[in-house]
Amino acid sequence: MNRKTQTIVQFFLGLGVLLLINIVANSRMGGRPLYGALDLTEEKRYTLTEGTKTLLEAQEDVIFVRVLLEGEFPAGFKRLQSATREMLEDFHSESPYIEYEFYNPNEGTVDEINTRREQYKEEGIVPVNLRVKGVEGTSTTSIFPYAIFYKGERSVYVNILENEIPGVPSDVVLNNAVALLEYKFANAIQKLNRSYREIIAFSTGQGELPPIQTADLEKELRTYYDVGRLSMDSVAVIPQDISALIIAKPTRPFSDNNKFKIDQYIMNGGKVMWLLDRVAVDLDSLQGRPEYYPKPYDLNIDDLLFRYGLRFNDDLVQDLRSTRIPLATGMLGNAPQFDLFRYPYHVLALPQSNHPIVRSLEAVNLFYPSSIDLSPRTKTPIDKTILLMSSDAARYQKLPVGLDFDFLRYDLDPNKFQQDSLVMGVLLEGTFSSMYENRLSPENLAVLEDIGVEYQSQSVPNAMIVVSDGDVVANPVRPDGSVVPLGYNVFEKYQFSNKDFLFNALEYLLDDGGIIQARGKEVRLRMLNNERAEAEATFWRVINIATPVALLLLFGLVYFLLRRKKYGLVNKRE
Repeated sequence: MNRKTQTIVQFFLGLGVLLLINIVANSRMGGRPLYGALDLTEEKRYTLTEGTKTLLEAQEDVIFVRVLLEGEFPAGFKRLQSATREMLEDFHSESPYIEYEFYNPNEGTVDEINTRREQYKEEGIVPVNLRVKGVEGTSTTSIFPYAIFYKGERSVYVNILENEIPGVPSDVVLNNAVALLEYKFANAIQKLNRSYREIIAFSTGQGELPPIQTADLEKELRTYYDVGRLSMDSVAVIPQDISALIIAKPTRPFSDNNKFKIDQYIMNGGKVMWLLDRVAVDLDSLQGRPEYYPKPYDLNIDDLLFRYGLRFNDDLVQDLRSTRIPLATGMLGNAPQFDLFRYPYHVLALPQSNHPIVRSLEAVNLFYPSSIDLSPRTKTPIDKTILLMSSDAARYQKLPVGLDFDFLRYDLDPNKFQQDSLVMGVLLEGTFSSMYENRLSPENLAVLEDIGVEYQSQSVPNAMIVVSDGDVVANPVRPDGSVVPLGYNVFEKYQFSNKDFLFNALEYLLDDGGIIQARGKEVRLRMLNNERAEAEATFWRVINIATPVALLLLFGLVYFLLRRKKYGLVNKRE
């Protein structure tokens, strides 16, 4: 074979290898790609969780994703754009039914842009103006940080940025947004795939919060669920088609029959969120009184909660990490003058866990919470995960205690706040034991027999959430009857994470595919040392320019010496 023929053969062999690699890279077997990728990052940021993979592998219909992040953005949001594209590519690699495009909503004529924005506004999609400080100064841009998921006639929109924080978005906020992309996208796909809407019910009959005070959370939930009210006295048993029951700040005792209904609902797999006030006190009850002695609520459910593994302490938690309230400090003419004072009974519970429910959340604003004791032993093993707790500068006051505002006129003494880790919110998971085991009354047994339901002494694997503050779910209401967003503190004029916490908690309770684990994914932010980068800039520029040239020269020298050695030997033989 002469040299020319050998060259042609080598060319076609190389072409065939490239063609084979291309075919394999784009082939799938059983819905799975024949290629893979190696994730070398410490936190496995490019590896999808098992729940997400299972969801995508089972996908049988096309889901089209339109991301409204096309265009030029500052560096921080360019990273968010790139991360969104990479995440959708990972989704597509797991399922060819995931299709996507990036779309710029700011393109077109002024009329087209305005019309488009009005359409988006009707769907709850509004642009945000963001100022980002970079190396060259501060820039301002208006973007739509949303992805819209379509399946047939149905659609779900996802807020990619999520946390709308006043002022300049920090790198941490953007990093959290990147970390939550997988969960948000998988959650949207899961909701589109469901052929039914799960039901969430707020209990009534025990003096719970009225609808106007839970309106904001209900509005948020109705995007994905059917939400209603359930009168405990109107049903023989709590229907099992209710996926979750929210008990929001009851103020009257539960009857034994209603306790039995809740117990059997839990035993049959029903999810319960207990949002309870232990002490009957609020800010209005202190107005116009020199001193007020609050009493604990008698809800008649202590034995039920004890059976499930916890009890409420008869106390009030105080924390130096708290919000402020206004108090009159004087008069200006005929008008009173108000100043804001830090009020330790309005606690800021900053989540300190990496659990998916609270990961990346800001503080949750609680009002007159009590501490929760997790020491009660249960008949069956129960995992107890603390979700909300006090700071290391807290304390508790045992009842009875007199409450007034006089102490706020003096600086709070840190030496009196030496307690830490007081529990105010907990997740219970496991197989629960019925409180009525070996003590089932003939009346309760007759009710079950009448409707053909069998008594359960032990639950299927289940979960519930308990928070020692009923007002955590209560949105403020203006004098004109309009609703203030849940978590917004009207005195501090700041939006806390109450709604995000409750929504995440319900998502966790109702998640049966494991995709909530993606919410606990960590994407670490490795910050650039600007001072060191500036000091070593010249050195690294020289390295980046000189190294490729040096390597090229070295390669040329080695190549020359090898050729000289090879052909020198040939000439000598000849």
